[in-house]
Amino acid sequence: MPRETVIPRQAVIPRQIVTFAVVGVVNTAVYYGLYLLFLHWLPYLGAHVLAFLLSMVGSFFLNARFTYRTRPTWRKFLLFPLTNITNFLVTTAGVYVIVDVLHAGNRFAPLLASAAAIPVTFVVSRRIMLPGGRDVRDRPHMPA
Repeated sequence: MPRETVIPRQAVIPRQIVTFAVVGVVNTAVYYGLYLLFLHWLPYLGAHVLAFLLSMVGSFFLNARFTYRTRPTWRKFLLFPLTNITNFLVTTAGVYVIVDVLHAGNRFAPLLASAAAIPVTFVVSRRIMLPGGRDVRDRPHMPA
């Protein structure tokens, strides 16, 4: 009979961080594509809001399936916008620090601040998607 194995958390979290970042890139591309599409029928703010909401829904399901490998639930879905609020707050603070405190210029400040926000947003996202701190990869399983 095969032995059960457990994949250590040290191996799971780096994979989740990379996948989280890739989902973020995909989400940004989806948002931008939807924004451009909706501009044909809506004013820019309407296009932005609708594209943002739809891409956030897509991000939730992509993160549930690929990043955390967990079953989506209504509770997780309703809490998921907290990740976007976190990202906004960290990115805004980062832009302020880069531009007004460090005087590093405003051209690339949002990109640097966004990169700095990834770990913080990841932690919030992981707590929402995996409330017990475990995912499928953390649980014992039978090797193939």
